[in-house]
Amino acid sequence: MAKFELNALDQIAGFVGAALVDGDSGMAMATIGGNQVDLDVAAAGNSDVVRAKRRVASQLSLDDTIEDILITLGRQYHLIRPLESNASLFLYVVLDRARANLAMARHELKAFEKTLDFS
Repeated sequence: MAKFELNALDQIAGFVGAALVDGDSGMAMATIGGNQVDLDVAAAGNSDVVRAKRRVASQLSLDDTIEDILITLGRQYHLIRPLESNASLFLYVVLDRARANLAMARHELKAFEKTLDFS
């Protein structure tokens, strides 16, 4: 079974925590950080968010895929990025809104996916 290293994600400005999530089961396959957020609870809950958004996209007959889902809170950004290489997995990253650069975080998250080793 592959071992996933998420350590590079803690270099994203405003990083709070992250998880690689199996969207089918809602289980976090790997986590880092997250002292302010229960990443296991977030993994399960955000699996529901991804499934709901995919269901709505299907009902709307959108011929497209989800690049990311952003949840903006007063003090945090929660960024959900389904993997291009494996649609059943997604990255979930929590950022401190006051310190984060959202555009750069999205760019860095996309680049990070290419480093994941599924072998």
